Order: sequence, then structure tokens, then C-alpha cells
Amino acid sequence: MFALDDIVSSLGPSLLALGIAMAVLPMFRPHTQPARALVFAAVILLGWRYIIWRFDETIPEFDFSVDAWVAWLFLALEALTMVSGTISAVIMSRTLDRRREADAHLRWWGEASPPRVDILIATYNEEASILERTIVGAMASNYPALRVRVLDDKRRPWLRDMCERLGVYYHTRPDNNHAKAGNINACLATLRSLPDPPDFISILDADFVPHVDFVPRALALFHDPTVGLVQTPQHFFNPDPIQHNLGIDKAYPDEQRFFFDHLQACRDAWGIAFCCGTSSMMRWKGIEAIGGFPTDSVTEDFLITLRLQEAGWRTVYLNEPLTEGLAPEGVVEYVVQRTRWCLGLIQIVRGPSGPFTRNNLRLIDRVSLSDAFLFWSTTYLFRLACLLIPLLYWYTGVTAVNAPLSGILIYFGPFYIFSMAAMRWISGGVMLPVLQDVSQIIGAEQMVRAVWTGLVRPHGQPFKVTDKGGDRTKTIVQWGLLRPLAVVFVLTLIGVFFTSATDIEFDRDAGDGKWVVLFWTIYNLAVLLVAMAVCVEIPRAKTVPSITPERARLQFAESEASAWLVRLTPLEAWIRGGPKVQEGMRLEIDVAGVGLVPAKVAHIRSRGAALALQPDEEQRRRIVAKLHTKPGRHGTLRLDVGGIATGFWRRMIRPTS
Repeated sequence: MFALDDIVSSLGPSLLALGIAMAVLPMFRPHTQPARALVFAAVILLGWRYIIWRFDETIPEFDFSVDAWVAWLFLALEALTMVSGTISAVIMSRTLDRRREADAHLRWWGEASPPRVDILIATYNEEASILERTIVGAMASNYPALRVRVLDDKRRPWLRDMCERLGVYYHTRPDNNHAKAGNINACLATLRSLPDPPDFISILDADFVPHVDFVPRALALFHDPTVGLVQTPQHFFNPDPIQHNLGIDKAYPDEQRFFFDHLQACRDAWGIAFCCGTSSMMRWKGIEAIGGFPTDSVTEDFLITLRLQEAGWRTVYLNEPLTEGLAPEGVVEYVVQRTRWCLGLIQIVRGPSGPFTRNNLRLIDRVSLSDAFLFWSTTYLFRLACLLIPLLYWYTGVTAVNAPLSGILIYFGPFYIFSMAAMRWISGGVMLPVLQDVSQIIGAEQMVRAVWTGLVRPHGQPFKVTDKGGDRTKTIVQWGLLRPLAVVFVLTLIGVFFTSATDIEFDRDAGDGKWVVLFWTIYNLAVLLVAMAVCVEIPRAKTVPSITPERARLQFAESEASAWLVRLTPLEAWIRGGPKVQEGMRLEIDVAGVGLVPAKVAHIRSRGAALALQPDEEQRRRIVAKLHTKPGRHGTLRLDVGGIATGFWRRMIRPTS
């Protein structure tokens, strides 16, 4: 049994770390480079202080006992995770913001004709409404020398007709070899044969809509003739599965916000930002120099950055919200997407552009690749181990971490507190530990299998498309993902009481370490409970971007009035604060930027009325452009702990709605 006095005295280092985090970090701006360097140097030192203590005082002599094997394997995994974390901390010690550079070099071509840009929209199985939105958004760009091309890898006649109606180019090919990369390469062959091939191409996924300023802003960074690719962040106008299924989309940013808003800018400062596929722009000469899109990885976007770098072309990052798209709407699709990223990275590491292969990559590129490999190969395996190690203790007495609670407080406590504080400091507060772990536990088994597949059989793996759209109006329990989580949850819960209920006594005792395992177990139960809730997919309506309420003129047969327009889609508008209307009444509503749109009152509620719109083709395009192409940020950008607690409580008491 631990002594309370020892525990209180052991809290000193953790309290000091907490005090520095609360009192000192807010005094510095996160973009101040010396402050970032000092903060992450402290994180690295505290992390390795903990690992050295683990090796020095908590690990048994190595022998062939189960305890020794488990303890040494877990500590080795922990150390590898710390290596990955150390590289990431070094990367995050710098950051770069190129927005002023873009401001300064708009229209860098001067009096010459503007460079020709072709937007390539790659599509496979997306529904018509999603594609129409992207095509119309691309056509709404305020850049003059622009062509829009739809690359249909499903050879759909209705899509050909849509492209003809909207006035954009339609491309297809006779096969689906090499998936998305092959689809793009087929289009590049066509562009190569034109008398006026583009100077730059932009790649958009079928569900990503560019804002009106996407092309000129991304193009501005090509003033530097060494830049071969400009990547911009991905923003989403729908909640991802974690946000939606927990009911916290208004209180918790989407899972990719930290990567796009912070980590990519840090990587750019080191010259290792990379292409993320959609929302990117590329120099035609650079793409031609490397022979088109590489096809030896299912993540051709990351690989194209490496091939461009080997040919002498740089990838840079413009951290502005210039596009918006659909996040995976289902948890299965969420896992499929990340499994593809994982497999693709392992394929790259095993291939000719890998970090240990003879090629033209710089040392920093090799470090970057090694960091990515360590992330995918250790993070998810470590999360699984953290779930299973306590079970070994409760059911067999095997102890992986035989450490006194006071030691954990002295060595692990300061590292954990200060590293979490540092991440919240640079991100403006978008990180929450439990939800971070949930995002990694869901699909962890699939990630580990993807790592193994990529290492053992890297070639011949199919490209798995992330499905978007479809019917999301029913509650669906994803048993394939939930069942193993539920089994571990039940075993963990029972395990706490197993020895006392069965009177089993093991031949070894963890001493104070049992309290470490107990706290570890309680944390696991919380994470598993939240992860299981994510696997119960609740209905979601079609995603509709919010608009700022605006005044709109209503025109009736013999009079006119005004009201507040508070919601808008191509088929419906909601108004408030206007004249009294009756269901079935016909009128016209004057929407700014769209014009007078015929409408009929469809529903009347206490807080307003819904109008069924009847726009013509041009008005429909203008509505789509108004909703999706305006500059600015979208989605939830800051964390609200109170809102998260409220949302999760509602999900617990109403689990299927």
C-alpha cells in the first residue's frame, strides 16, 4: 500500500509542469520560433527522462519468463513511440505562414497573359448532387484562364450529359488500371496532345468544392520557379463520424484539424510539406519531368511530393481555407480511408523512394519518411497494447509496468502534463486526450494489419475508395468495429474484480504497480466506452452549409415585403421575421447574388416558414456557388469541454437518435 505522504511529495514535479504550462506558456505567441523551440526541447527532455527511468528502475532482468518478455516488449514499443514523438516534437518546433507571401505575389506574371490552369475533378462512384456541387464551384472561380475537366472512372452516361449541360470537359478511359493515379494519367495524356496544354493543373476530389479565390491564391506561390506543388488544407462542411456520432460537432473540431492547421505548416517550415491529393495545384513542367502520377502506391499524393523533390521541385503549403469538402460520413469509411493512407505509406517506405533506398532524396526527406513510418507502425500497435496489457495483469498477474505510483507521478506526470499543454498551446486548444485516443483505437486492428501487409506484400494491393453520400437516415450499428471493443470493455470491467471474486492468488505481486494498472484500467474503460458510442451511427440529414442571416425581398402578386433568410439550399429556403404567409402561397424571393427565384410556401412553423424553391438552371448554379465558394473558414475550430460533456450525455440517454 502506498503512503499518502509519499504521493503528495511526489506531485511536486507534475505541479511544477502544470504551473509553467498555465502561467508561462500563455505569455508567448505560438508562432514565436524561440519559444516553440524551448517548449518542445522541454517536451523531448521530459519524455526521455521518463524512458530512461523506465529502463533504469522499472524493468526486470531479462530472462525467458513471461513477465520479462511482456515487460521488455512493451517498453521497447514505448521507446519506439517516444522516438516517433521526438521527431514530431522537433518538426513542431518551427512553423511557417505563407499567406503574406501569397498576398505579395498575386498576378506575379505581370502584363503577360495569365498562366492556363486546368482543374481535374477525379470521380469514381459519387452521386450527382455531390458532383454538380464540385463542378459548379470550380466554374465559379474568379480566375480567367481556367478549364474544368471531369475525370469519370465509372463511364456514366448521365455524368457525360451533366458535363455537357454545365459546359465542362468530360474524360474517361476504357479501364480502371491504377485507380485514381491511372485516371489522372489518362487525362494527362490527353492534355499532352493539346496545342495549348496547361501551365498548371489542380487536383480536386469529387466532393471538394474550391472557393472563388482558390486558384489565384494557390497560383501566387508559383512565383518561385523552384516550386512544383502547392498544397492547401482540407476543410469540411459536414461533421466526421466522431463528431456526429457523439453529438459534439459544435464543440469539437474535426479529427484532421490539427494536421492541416498546424502540423503541415510545421512541416513546411522544414521543407517537408507533402501533397494530400485534393486541394492541390501542380506545375505542368514538374509533372512532365517525373512522367505523370506515380502508380506504385495507393497514396500517390504523398509519393508525388517525393518524386518531385527527387527531380528538384519543391512542395510548399498555403495554410488558408480555400476548399471545402465531405469528411467520411460513416465510421467504416473513416477506417477505410485511414487504412489506405497507412498501407500507402508503408508501400512508399518499401519502394524506390523510401528512406533507406539509394535515391536523390535529402536527409530531411528521409527523416520525414521515417517519422511517418514510425507513426503508422507504432502508434496503433501501442494503443492496442495499452488496452491489452492491463488484462494480462488482472487475469494472469503478468506485470508489464512494475513501477511505484510515486515514480509515475515524478517521471511520467510532468512529461504527460507538459506535452499535452504544449500541443494545446500551439493548436489554440483543439486537443483532448480521450478523444485523441478514440480516433486511434477505432480501426487500430485494421491499421496494424495494413502495416503488416505493406511490409510483407506491398505490391498488388487494391485502391479502396472512400464512399461519400448515400442514405444516412437510419441508425446503423457497425458490429464489425464495435464487437471487439465491447469484448475488451467487458473483460476489462470484469478483470478489476476477477481475483477478489475467484480467490485466485498469483505467485507475483506488482506492489504499488497495481495502482498504476488500476488507473490505467479506468482510463481504458472511458476510452472504450466513447469508442463504442462512435460505432453506433445515428441518422444524419443531408449536410447543408450554414449561411449568415441576410435580408431578402419577398415579392407577391400585388405587394412586396422583406424577411430574414436564415437557411438556403438549391431546393429550399427558410425565412423568419417576414409577413404572414399561408401554405401553398406562391411568391418570389430575391436572394442576393442569385436573383428573383420562384417559390411556394411549403411549411409554416412557429419560428418561420420553409419555401420550396423553383430556380432555373442558372439560378441553381448561383445558389450552389453562394453556399460553397465564399472565402472563409468553416466548421468547428475550437474545443468546448462543456459542449462535449453535454453532447456525450445526450448520446448516452438517447443512444440511437
